[in-house]
Amino acid sequence: MSYFSKREQVLVIIIIVIVFLISGFNFMNKKFSLIKKDYNENIHDVEELFINLDEEIETIEDNQYIMVHISGEVYNPGIIELKLGSRVIDAVNLAGGLKKDADSDRINLARKLSDEEKIHIPKIGEEDIPIETTNLNHTDNKGKININNCTKEELMSLPGIGEVLAGKILEYREQHLFKTIEDIMNVSGIGDKKFDSIKELITTK
Repeated sequence: MSYFSKREQVLVIIIIVIVFLISGFNFMNKKFSLIKKDYNENIHDVEELFINLDEEIETIEDNQYIMVHISGEVYNPGIIELKLGSRVIDAVNLAGGLKKDADSDRINLARKLSDEEKIHIPKIGEEDIPIETTNLNHTDNKGKININNCTKEELMSLPGIGEVLAGKILEYREQHLFKTIEDIMNVSGIGDKKFDSIKELITTK
């Protein structure tokens, strides 16, 4: 009966260990590939979910309307109905446009409107008439929305802020005062991207 020499035994053990390591490596590599595939699929699903949510928010906003009162140097002053998110220029156009004597340099045509707002288009040389009037408790002199005391409708006039998110902001505000505009990111649903889209339109003072 023959036996392996000590050297041969060591070689056999080394070969077995190598085979075991190769098998283990192949198994782990296959497992990692499956995990990576599942991760990529989950990321894709999450991205689709956010895209669908954004589309739903846009659809909701498209179906909501506000009422504003426009007066002064427009051809058809009065109460007009506009889609949520409309701007002063949209109100002016619906009111027939500016008259030739309108002082357009005193109007911010790009400003977003909120429900129940009053807009006055001044005449050239006109004095002591507010250029654009709204609830001064809710907005500052630059037309920014004060998130500490604005209405739900005013919040919903901000880009990407629908009824649900506006409600969350009001709920948060009941417990916490917004000391800075960045504090609004403490509200669930407002991340960096959404904050970037509204930071120039809001204030806390």
